[in-house]
Amino acid sequence: MRTLCASTLIGEFFVIGFAGLVAMKDPDLSMATVWTVSGVAMVFCLLLCGMITRPGGVQLGWALQVALIASGFVVPTMFFLGAVFAALWWASVHFGRKVEEAKARFAAQAEAGGNAA
Repeated sequence: MRTLCASTLIGEFFVIGFAGLVAMKDPDLSMATVWTVSGVAMVFCLLLCGMITRPGGVQLGWALQVALIASGFVVPTMFFLGAVFAALWWASVHFGRKVEEAKARFAAQAEAGGNAA
C-alpha cells in the first residue's frame, strides 16, 4: 500500500506546484499567499509519504484529497484534478491493502510449507 499511496502523493506534489503557478495569475491573490499555501501542501504530500503506514496516515491522505478538490474554488481545473487524485487515492489504498493481504497469505503458506519439510 505504501508504494501505491506514495506514488499518488508524489503526483499530487507536482500538481499542487503547477496549480500554484496558475493561481499566481489571479490578481486577487498575493504571491506570498499562493506559495505559502502551495508550499505547505507540497511539504505535507512529502511528509505523508512516510506516514502512510502509521495510524491516521490514510485519513490524513483523505483530508489532503478534500483540500485538493476544494482548491478548485481558486483554480477551477482543480475540481477535476482533485477528483481524479481522490479516485487514485482510493485505488491506492484499496488495492494496496489487497496486495499486502496476499503477501501475508503467501508468506504464511511458505512458512507452513518450510516447517513441514
